[in-house]
Amino acid sequence: MIVIVDYGMGNVGAVANMLRKCQADVLISAAARDIEQADKLILPGVGAFDHGMQALRERALIPLLEFKVFQCKTMILGICLGMQLLTEHSEEGKERGLGWLDAATVKFKFSGPGAPLKIPHMGWNTLSCTASVDGGMGGLDTSSRYYFAHSYHVLCRTDRDVCAKTLYGYEFASAVRRDNIFGVQFHPEKSHRYGMAFLRYFKEL
Repeated sequence: MIVIVDYGMGNVGAVANMLRKCQADVLISAAARDIEQADKLILPGVGAFDHGMQALRERALIPLLEFKVFQCKTMILGICLGMQLLTEHSEEGKERGLGWLDAATVKFKFSGPGAPLKIPHMGWNTLSCTASVDGGMGGLDTSSRYYFAHSYHVLCRTDRDVCAKTLYGYEFASAVRRDNIFGVQFHPEKSHRYGMAFLRYFKEL
């Protein structure tokens, strides 16, 4: 069973609907018993970094999630803000992140000639997979387009954690993996058949 962690910050219904189209057994929940029994977890997210971390703490979810991820080695996928919460901190706020990745969340910064690109980065874009993708996140398709909506992105200090990059003014990490911890900056639930293919890959891992 895949449990989508419902901490009040994500498009949980849209993610669940897409997973059901992939024939996945899925549950939206913040209940400890459901999370304990999950075979895989998804941490979605839309909104501000500090609000996301506060919501997780208020629901006392962090110790349980850490137990599942680090003791039980349960696979977890962070989506958009959910991916950013995996980092140590964000330039968007003052709260400490989960710190599961050796990374920080930073705001897009553009310089140089010409008009700056708009922030947020919103719309369809492609991925460029890194050399580690075969052992990292082989469900990503470089011929596909994925939907993005974000003003901040993850900056990994360890290149081997980056599975794919996307170009928006400069390259940023659009997919990461460290062991059983996954993250994607794009929204698979908004990426039509390309997002469905990726979620099917995650389901079948």
